[in-house]
Amino acid sequence: MSERSKVVIRGFEAKYYDELLNVLSLWQYPRFIKHIINRETNVNKGDKVAELGVGNGRNAILFANIVQDTGKVVGFDISEDMIEKARKKTKNFSNIEIVHHSILEPYPEKYRNFFDIAFISFVFHGLEDYEKDSMLENLKMILKPAGRFYILDYNQVDIEKTPFYYRYFIKKLECPLALEFLSYPLDENLKKHGFVLTKRYLHFKNLLSYSEFVLEKP
Repeated sequence: MSERSKVVIRGFEAKYYDELLNVLSLWQYPRFIKHIINRETNVNKGDKVAELGVGNGRNAILFANIVQDTGKVVGFDISEDMIEKARKKTKNFSNIEIVHHSILEPYPEKYRNFFDIAFISFVFHGLEDYEKDSMLENLKMILKPAGRFYILDYNQVDIEKTPFYYRYFIKKLECPLALEFLSYPLDENLKKHGFVLTKRYLHFKNLLSYSEFVLEKP
């Protein structure tokens, strides 16, 4: 993954990931992500869900509770520290599998045309454009035809028209790729890879977007 990216979480950040995320979001994130998955994601009992960048496993548990025993959630991550944390958090869920795998690499053959849904949260912006292309092509191999792909990330906005605290965060604290992502032609480039936008929800004064794309049938 690019040296300009900050999406691979290790060490201190991994150890205290829950606490840091809660503080940075002023304790809004747990309620927010629960709303996103329960209210704005078309996921049903029996679905198979791929989480691209499983992090600490919090989102995987939310999905597992919806898909229940007839479904399955597979969380992929490249960080050994986050893999360890996610496995501990999800150890009592028989329908969750945590896999050490880079989303920029082809997936094991057993996952070909396996998933109904793929979900990625605040990872897409941290990829170089060529890495985004690789990720999308690999994803196509594991999604079923008409499978749904959900992206939770920064919205494409004019940075100079956003609140000062957001400008400071993006320019000073985030990786350079985050600033570039604000002008990234998301819908157009997803379309080139066969993904068609079907829904979009905007949050936090339109600074964050949650987009549903559907993989077109061949």
